[in-house]
Amino acid sequence: MNVSYRNLSLCCTVLASLVVVPAYGQGVVTTREGGANASLRSKAGHAPATAKAARPAPAATDAQPHSNVEQIRVTSHGITTSNGVNNLTPGGGLMPTQTAPRSQSGVTRDFIAKQAPTANISSLVAELPGVNYSSQDPFGLTGNNMTMRGMTQAQIGYLFEGAPMADPINYQPYTSMMVDSENLGSVTVSQGSPDMDAPLYNAVGGQISAQEINPSHHQGGFVDLAGGTHSANKEFIRYETGDIGNTGIRGFVSFSHTSYNNWRGPGGLFRYHIDSKFVKEWGDGNSISAIFSYNRQQQTAWRSPSLKQWKQYGDSFNYDGDFTRGDSLFYGLAISNLNSQTIILPSHFTLAKNLKLHVTPYYEHQFGPSNGGENIPTTGGYMGTQQYNSLVGIPKGTGSILTESIDPWNQKSSSLNMSLDWTAGHNKLSVGYWYNYTTHEELSTFNRVFNNGSYSNSPIVVADTGRILTGYDLNFKQQVNTLFIADTLKLLHDRLILSAGFRAAMVSRTGTNNVPGADPYYKAGNYFEPLPQFSASYRITKHDQIYINGTTAFRAPASVEAYSQIFDPNASHAVEQPGSLKPEYSIGEEIGFRHSGFYNVAFSLFNLNMTNHQVTSLNYIPGTNQLISEPINIGGQTSRGAQIEFGLRRWHHISPYLSGQYLHATMDNNFNAGGGNYLPTAGKVAVESPRFTGAIGLNYDDGTFFGNFALRYVDSQYTTFMNDEKIPSYITSDIALGYRMKKLGPAKAPQIQLNIMNIGDNHYLSGGSSFTTNAHPTRTVAGNMYMSNGVAKTSAPVYLVGGAFAAMVSVSAGF
Repeated sequence: MNVSYRNLSLCCTVLASLVVVPAYGQGVVTTREGGANASLRSKAGHAPATAKAARPAPAATDAQPHSNVEQIRVTSHGITTSNGVNNLTPGGGLMPTQTAPRSQSGVTRDFIAKQAPTANISSLVAELPGVNYSSQDPFGLTGNNMTMRGMTQAQIGYLFEGAPMADPINYQPYTSMMVDSENLGSVTVSQGSPDMDAPLYNAVGGQISAQEINPSHHQGGFVDLAGGTHSANKEFIRYETGDIGNTGIRGFVSFSHTSYNNWRGPGGLFRYHIDSKFVKEWGDGNSISAIFSYNRQQQTAWRSPSLKQWKQYGDSFNYDGDFTRGDSLFYGLAISNLNSQTIILPSHFTLAKNLKLHVTPYYEHQFGPSNGGENIPTTGGYMGTQQYNSLVGIPKGTGSILTESIDPWNQKSSSLNMSLDWTAGHNKLSVGYWYNYTTHEELSTFNRVFNNGSYSNSPIVVADTGRILTGYDLNFKQQVNTLFIADTLKLLHDRLILSAGFRAAMVSRTGTNNVPGADPYYKAGNYFEPLPQFSASYRITKHDQIYINGTTAFRAPASVEAYSQIFDPNASHAVEQPGSLKPEYSIGEEIGFRHSGFYNVAFSLFNLNMTNHQVTSLNYIPGTNQLISEPINIGGQTSRGAQIEFGLRRWHHISPYLSGQYLHATMDNNFNAGGGNYLPTAGKVAVESPRFTGAIGLNYDDGTFFGNFALRYVDSQYTTFMNDEKIPSYITSDIALGYRMKKLGPAKAPQIQLNIMNIGDNHYLSGGSSFTTNAHPTRTVAGNMYMSNGVAKTSAPVYLVGGAFAAMVSVSAGF
């Protein structure tokens, strides 16, 4: 295990210090509107239900993931918060009550508000069972990766307010673009299957649903100012309109700025973000919400080492801080941008007492560019398969010239998701339709780099043809049509709930590559997948539930690279060929048990079988620093295991949490490496599938002083199909400490909070960036050496470097 005695000692010391704290009595929670709830803990130790939200999340979560009432809360002994903390969720916000007939976990404001204000959705769910979060950034803002049950984040469906937020083609979630953590109300993780009505076509590995907080009924706002190590800072402000006259409309608008210097290597990040949400409510369950977000973000890319490079250089394997002529590794050339504009309009209408309509139109625009340095030939290079003699404005005979390779990807997606619920007695029938239209344009260019490291705004042109020099000129279009029907029957006084449904997903794609010699120039993919689901749950007692389910899901091939070749001026042929166009298909089964109350337990067993499982690997274009997405079809995969979590409701201001998972994920087939070579991979452990993962959480909050501790363990993980290279297991831990006041002048419930990430300063590899067949010489199924041009063929994976120690202090208050 890659953990030092110092790291383990620090973790144990912090854990002990949070346990040994003075105990105070519990109070009575009242909202600012003056209504009082029952005590936090009844004589039987069970918390009461809280106010209903205007629109519940798609699946049942905590009693109050995002309440309509104002975020400021007061208890009888003086607890006041301006950030939404109410201390009602078991496990310190890590175990909201669940009732869905499947494995499901979540986090609420009780946990979210006590994390660093830079945290994103992926980093916030790292303690939940089955989640394997690979950090590169200790602040949790960017450069991260996640798997669940051996499935990558590109195989997990991401929803924000009911709309899919991942890239609709390569499925990367880019969670830092979605929402500021100060505006995030709750996150729900379904480890095995998506909702029947979810607008997703990639969720073979589960679903993550995020909900924004609802606007307050009272005018006011919230300010959060933070600063930390590595020159990190964040400034956030939210203005609440409150109820606008008698219109039934209320809303908020927020703005934030974030920046930091990279914790390893030169460069850094800046981010500007806007969130807004307006709600109109009337009658019995009628509401229309208007949600808008804007994100502008730029970051110096992280450089990924091989295992050999990591052992030799450690954290110092980075881009160069100073520019020298011809240096393609200069950090100023390795820039990535994540920009987006999002509009979501969730609407809910009660057409009749037993008939409800749900309509969610949305639009998202995501665009780059992503850049990297590359030396290209001044003469004799290639555009596609055509060799060029010279480049406009570039002297001949200089051999090569340093350029900035620019990938200005531009993607727009529009959708409409509708469903109709009809209830008759104990039966509810739901039907729905989802339509999506996506366009994607991607024209790479090469711009000349000057002697000071800056680069031209004009792309280089081939003198022979007058065309812009490019490695790919892609135009991609996609249409999705999905229909579903589901029926839910409640029996035995609603204790037995049976649900069955059928979903038909139709995806149509076309792509062209307008580069000379591209073969094929045009390629299309059409997919029709039937997706049945069944579930049953039985409430044994008021606090105990058992469930069983059988689900299916599919994923259309990931990334435009699955349809188009990629070229480079240094190669006479394509440096990447189109991947497999077969869709993934999964069949899963789960059986589980839950107990809710003073102590909360959730346990489940799962089995997942996949065909045409595609491992998405990020690899460098040969001879460059440009990462491209490469889908690899490894055939079948089976994932089996068990997960458990335990959380205690607040007891003497303390709320502990435990989670864990055992996973046995294996490849079902021998891998076809091409050229008649089959590698003996059947029965090998799947990549990125740690056998054991677990987390310990401990929360203390007496209303004035509060603290939060989290420790995560991740077992070793293979990164090659032949299981001949892996990264060691590791432990990381974080801590939060804070102090609140009731009031300070005009400031309502001001507080100061310290977050320390990776308190043991553990230096480790957190996951794989690329995955390969074998890192060392190996033999094929036929017993021959796996060879290429007479040499044993090997390929070393590259890795994500886990974020080291970082700290951040934040000061926040309501107004």
